Amino acid sequence: MIDINFLRSDPEAVRENIRKKFQEKKLPLVDEVLELDAKRRELQKEGDSCRAKRNALSAQIGRLMKEKKKEEAEAVKAEVVANNERIAQIEKESEEIAAKLKQDMMAIPNIIADDVPIGKDDSENVERERFLEPAEKPFEVPYHLDILENLCGIDLDSARRTSGQGFYYLLGDVARLHSAVLTYARDFMIDKGFTYVIPPFMIRSDVVSGVMSFEEMDGMMYKIEGEDLYLIGTSEHSMIGRFMNTVLDADSLPLTLTSYSPCFRKEKGAHGIEERGIYRIHQFEKQEMIVICKPEESSDWFKKLYSYTVELFVSMQIPVRTLECCSGDLADLKYKSVDVEAWSPRQKKYFEVGSCSNLTDAQARRLGIRYKTEKGNAFAHTLNNTVVAPPRMLIALLENHLNADGSVNIPEVLRKYMGGKEKLLPATKKSK
Repeated sequence: MIDINFLRSDPEAVRENIRKKFQEKKLPLVDEVLELDAKRRELQKEGDSCRAKRNALSAQIGRLMKEKKKEEAEAVKAEVVANNERIAQIEKESEEIAAKLKQDMMAIPNIIADDVPIGKDDSENVERERFLEPAEKPFEVPYHLDILENLCGIDLDSARRTSGQGFYYLLGDVARLHSAVLTYARDFMIDKGFTYVIPPFMIRSDVVSGVMSFEEMDGMMYKIEGEDLYLIGTSEHSMIGRFMNTVLDADSLPLTLTSYSPCFRKEKGAHGIEERGIYRIHQFEKQEMIVICKPEESSDWFKKLYSYTVELFVSMQIPVRTLECCSGDLADLKYKSVDVEAWSPRQKKYFEVGSCSNLTDAQARRLGIRYKTEKGNAFAHTLNNTVVAPPRMLIALLENHLNADGSVNIPEVLRKYMGGKEKLLPATKKSK
């Protein structure tokens, strides 16, 4: 949510930002907000005047009663009643206007960075850097599901019976590798000085509306029937929600946190949920990084965060690139975003394995996250980034470390989490 003072002072800048994000349907919201804001301030001024009048009339009644001017006092009392009725009406109108104003303000996208590439969708995102040169495999790389089945590491049929499409069972060494990646990612971030957190996996609606736009919520979140609770789509939701309506000490910033959670997503409208495989699913696990900092620090933290993801993948000998998200691919709360993509030897192209976002104060305004300054309380900046998110991470690892005989080399940094194992062996080799 942007600062209404900024919208008042430069509404054309807000309109231009909406155009850059190709959301022209939201342009009328700017004028609507200005009208509602003006009406709200008029009502506030009138309300203040009515309350001052009430105080004056009450004092007048007291004087008239002392002077035993009962009829005059009763006339003033009637004026007080009428005045109170108007105050009540003003308060009701003000509440209605405030609710509509908040709804409109939350629908207006955050101002994007000046250097964000302008484009309609993710096809116009811009590559920035590559790390590690992709190696050509001297054999045809199978589809990731075939690799997993060859390792006896997945059971989709049973998952469809128990849970439906978009779920899976991981088995044996593959399940262990999945956990090893998450544990390594946890330790990697702890070594970077981040505090490890396991958050709640359900959050209330006021947190949901604070951390994301209405469109995102509708497309992602699972609601618990009969309760004001939603399953989280990422731990960022509950991690940021932890600081809702708090005023932090400036000396405590930046807060650098890394969190583990399962993630649940409807993937409404997404392509691929019915496809064979585990690229897009309803449930997965993720290690996340969260930073809450002062405004002047967020640009530097943004670069640090996605560089940590790059470093993690490179340490596992997986080629990656960074891709800057264009204006049309940015969610409404985002100021700037960079995706990290891993190389797929099978597809001979990169695919997304993580996303880093700077939301400036947009999220903090929705949730009321402030910190103390010498001039009063100010809104903090919030950032989030994926450390690692199996199963996409698992797909990248299996494809890049696959051997011609169907075995998979375990990256050296993961071996201590795998009991010293150096390879995953296919079922045919295990049986010999």
